[in-house]
Amino acid sequence: MRAHLVAALQAAGGWLSFARYMELALYAPGLGYYSAGSTKLGPAGDFITAPELTPLFGQALARQLAPLLQALARPVLLEPGAGTGALAASLLPALAELDALPTRYLVLEPSAELAARQRARLAERLPAPLLARVAWVQSPPEGEAAGILVANEVLDALPVERFRVSAEGPLQLGVALDEAGGFCWRTAPFDPAFAASVRAQLGEALDGLPAGAEGEFCPLLAPWLATLLGGFERGAALFIDYGLPRAELYLPERTGGTLRCHYRQRAHDDPLVLPGLQDITAWVDFTAVAEAAVAAGWEVAGFTTQAHYLLDGGLEGLLPEAGAGDASALQALQAVKTLVLPGEMGERFRVMALVRGLETTPPGFGLRDLRDRL
Repeated sequence: MRAHLVAALQAAGGWLSFARYMELALYAPGLGYYSAGSTKLGPAGDFITAPELTPLFGQALARQLAPLLQALARPVLLEPGAGTGALAASLLPALAELDALPTRYLVLEPSAELAARQRARLAERLPAPLLARVAWVQSPPEGEAAGILVANEVLDALPVERFRVSAEGPLQLGVALDEAGGFCWRTAPFDPAFAASVRAQLGEALDGLPAGAEGEFCPLLAPWLATLLGGFERGAALFIDYGLPRAELYLPERTGGTLRCHYRQRAHDDPLVLPGLQDITAWVDFTAVAEAAVAAGWEVAGFTTQAHYLLDGGLEGLLPEAGAGDASALQALQAVKTLVLPGEMGERFRVMALVRGLETTPPGFGLRDLRDRL
């Protein structure tokens, strides 16, 4: 992977935008983090997602999705970036119990290696009637009358551009090679077009950042979202990820941006080491997600913390009753604490629901709706 990046740098004249570096490091065929064969998710991997932590997460989502699926005629359910298949493995049986199964469960997975793991896991976990509803697709569906999209920790892995605030204006921050042949940060000369794109993305939030502050934004978000949702005439979409509204994301005290890398259950902020071996993510600007959704013809129907969303759906009621020395019940309780406590996933992860042509109000936002902060 490192040799591939060096070749790309040399072909580009010695400098790559960070978005291009991140794209290659994560998705280069056969070499990138999500394309190579290392174990990524779960205790033996680099990080643990909510569906990997406990099946209660998928079961709680099923309660929230059931009324939406039941309100649509012959809906499909689309999951982009399905990881190891853990969410589908818990979600489908729970939807079956609620009599709210989609006609098809479509997995949009760009990584052939992850798709193979998903197929193996679902073949092991799902009964044949449910497994028959699952199909893997290479592009978002088109011409579907009704559908539901569920994206858990997908937005944070979209390639982002980096910038550095200067007296002249925002400078594009990219990757080059230092004298020792290692990767290093380097700003490009001032580019009015790039500065205008940062201004368009951040708006007034840019004015509050001091000189030298660095940050990220995702220019791919709007076209990606429009393509992902464009095939549904009506339906709903649920995005779960760590992030904040724009006014809370770009703060004067957050001068180093929000890049996070994950390697063997450790998190750090240096994406220039271990390319291809570590995950690279950035916090999601949920105001940008809302703007992109509206531009694509969808409506923001709810925005809240993961804790409030899951508790509103009765997550605690899914906990098994614990007897004396019941290790599995204690493990489930600990997993639920991780999902909802403020110091864990509860506050850092946010949930946004989008709707189009759907009269049913998405559940999950009764305890707390934060749309006014967007």
